[in-house]
Amino acid sequence: MSSRSELSTRHGLAWLNEAGWREAMARAADDHRFAVQRWRQHDWPAVIRRRDADCEAGETCLGIALPPDQDGVKLRVPLRVGLQGVREARAPLAIAEIIGHAGSQWRDDLCALRDEISAQGLDIRVYGSLALQALTGLCYLRPASDIDLLFSPSDRGQLEQGMSLLQQYAARLPLDGEISFPSGHAVSWKEWADACRTPGNRVLVKHDSGVALQRREALLAELEERTCAA
Repeated sequence: MSSRSELSTRHGLAWLNEAGWREAMARAADDHRFAVQRWRQHDWPAVIRRRDADCEAGETCLGIALPPDQDGVKLRVPLRVGLQGVREARAPLAIAEIIGHAGSQWRDDLCALRDEISAQGLDIRVYGSLALQALTGLCYLRPASDIDLLFSPSDRGQLEQGMSLLQQYAARLPLDGEISFPSGHAVSWKEWADACRTPGNRVLVKHDSGVALQRREALLAELEERTCAA
């Protein structure tokens, strides 16, 4: 069974045990049960998502996203199970884990990005369509797909390094994604880059139970506090 802290980060991965799958199946809508059963048969992970407003303390909110249909529509299946139904939880995939599943036109640049992330000691992981394709072997990527990256800086120096790296590689790869701060609050890194040009700007922050506008300085303070504590 995984701890609550392991299940509090959006985009993380959670594997269910048999009790968890039974609960997920029992609570799923009728037209979603085929997807839940497919994930159960293959022992694919669900993705940790934002908590529902009525989610109980002993529950976790997860989701399954099917590959896009011919119209590009991706069915998303919400799940809720008790913590005891989770066998294992982990962070999103590392870039090294998805390179072999990416389009050939991206691989050289992804290898170079992987090497720079490693050399700089940054924590940048992959979620979204490319991660799901790597995890399941199903076809999620389309010509217009982005590569969603989750960047978790440990201090302001890493934030500046990572932002520079992401903007550099965004000229060569269709990058998108979020910065995750120590509190778990997340901001689109492209929105953060735009906001940096004007002091005092607020950004849209996604957190465990919703969204809110917040000043950049409050998020930067989290990194300063963490550095002082270390």
